Amino acid sequence: MSLSSSHLLGLEGVPRSDIQLILDTAVSFKEILSRDIPKVPTLRGKTVVNLFYEPSTRTRISFELAEKRLSADTVNFSSSTSSAKKGETLRDTIRNIEAMNIDMVVVRHSAAGVPLFLTKCVDAAIINAGDGMHEHPTQALLDLLSLREKFGKLEGLKVAIIGDITHGRVATSNIFGLKSMGAEVMVCGPKTLIPRDVDQFGVQVTYNVDEAIEWADALNVLRIQLERQDSGLFPSIREYHAEFGITLERLNRAKKEITIMHPGPINRGVELDSNVADSDFSIILQQVTNGVAVRMAVLLLLSGVEASGLN
Repeated sequence: MSLSSSHLLGLEGVPRSDIQLILDTAVSFKEILSRDIPKVPTLRGKTVVNLFYEPSTRTRISFELAEKRLSADTVNFSSSTSSAKKGETLRDTIRNIEAMNIDMVVVRHSAAGVPLFLTKCVDAAIINAGDGMHEHPTQALLDLLSLREKFGKLEGLKVAIIGDITHGRVATSNIFGLKSMGAEVMVCGPKTLIPRDVDQFGVQVTYNVDEAIEWADALNVLRIQLERQDSGLFPSIREYHAEFGITLERLNRAKKEITIMHPGPINRGVELDSNVADSDFSIILQQVTNGVAVRMAVLLLLSGVEASGLN
């Protein structure tokens, strides 16, 4: 089987069958990753370029590991050490890279729409690793896999996304992915961090985190982007934590089992207390593990190589 698109630019409009195929393929790769030698020759001879114009730890390392586990040739690009510092345009950069016979490009950029732009410049498959405030599809896919593992299903699951919804590309992709798979979604945060038209996505909205906790089966707690604090979108870090921070006291008060997720990096003591992040409520490290398997699945399914080559 193959995906309905030759690129992964986001989860908006991606059919449920595609998401299901990616998740099921990722499960197969998790078995491979548990072996003594967690490597298969599936993408031997394929070349993948990691084109990162923004800082990244988890996403970049996860993609690199996924590529290496599949035996692909990997080329890492960093804008800080490239000709981009000399004024070279993105179009010229990617066209020159493509001239070296590449098959796939994993791109992260601060500008929304860059992955789509690249599809018009080169023939390689493009994978969006985060573009501005638009989408971060592989993060949402690993979140979906983590939830499916925990609950055994996504249909009917109640997931509350807490924090900066306006600037959070993770929130956008999660909303699209969760809704496609039949889950219910609520968003919660300060009014200044929730788009006015968010209800058009078919989600519930609350500005009370205790209400969100009471409603949800799982909380996906997003990083508060401290660099935006200078914009005055909320009074102070201390006040944000008091109103929206996830604490053990809040979780215990709800008197229910609830699952805590976070895409990282965590601002401990701001959106999430350490004793919550490190507790039995948390599946944060499982998310990281699942990230490698999901990205292996995406790379395989966009490579044109038959899935039968997994062994």
